Amino acid sequence: MRRHPGRGEAGRQVTVVSPRGAEIGRRIGVGLMYGLWKPRVLGAWRVPASGPVILAVNHSHNIDGPMVMGTAPRGTHFLIKKEAFVGPLGPFLEGIGQVKVDRSGADRAAITDALAVLDGGGVLGIFPEGTRGDGDFASLRAGLAYFAVRSGAPIVPVAVLGSTERRGRLIKGLPPLRSRVDVVFGDAFAAGDGSGRRTRTALDEATVRIQDRLTGHLETARRLTGR
Repeated sequence: MRRHPGRGEAGRQVTVVSPRGAEIGRRIGVGLMYGLWKPRVLGAWRVPASGPVILAVNHSHNIDGPMVMGTAPRGTHFLIKKEAFVGPLGPFLEGIGQVKVDRSGADRAAITDALAVLDGGGVLGIFPEGTRGDGDFASLRAGLAYFAVRSGAPIVPVAVLGSTERRGRLIKGLPPLRSRVDVVFGDAFAAGDGSGRRTRTALDEATVRIQDRLTGHLETARRLTGR
């Protein structure tokens, strides 16, 4: 899934999205997440072994994305806000296949990159709440529904629990080192109604279906983990 770089509508260069980079990112994530914390992973087998898939992840802490990258069974391309691509971190994130997105408007270049991941049979990671919050899937943006309906890729809900329960003593902005963080993968499901419609009404209906499944998964994950 190599694509030649081009220019998005806003003049931004479209990233070359690399599946090999995402796999390298997964291996780095494994080392870091298991080295610094104690992830407990449930249901990773529910992620399809091949073909396009979207991981819809709740988001309450900055380590949620890296935690999923290090515990998912496949390399994941996350949509990440452009503000994170600063200094040396920018080339690193691009090198491990992450997708830069401008959240101030419809970022056509990011949309093209994300669809290329799915068209190439890859794994796209999305925080459907758009930004860090309570991590309860209470407010979803329409982007997740668009990518799912447009590509036909199934959605796998992912709940990351425990990343905000306590603050570390050495680094206040991170969970305590060697503390347990639970990552629970749910059953894959289709967002569309089978009609293939991509109208605004169809996307609104898909968003409602998605929210019901994600909140239901989060409740199940909390019950399973006791969190």
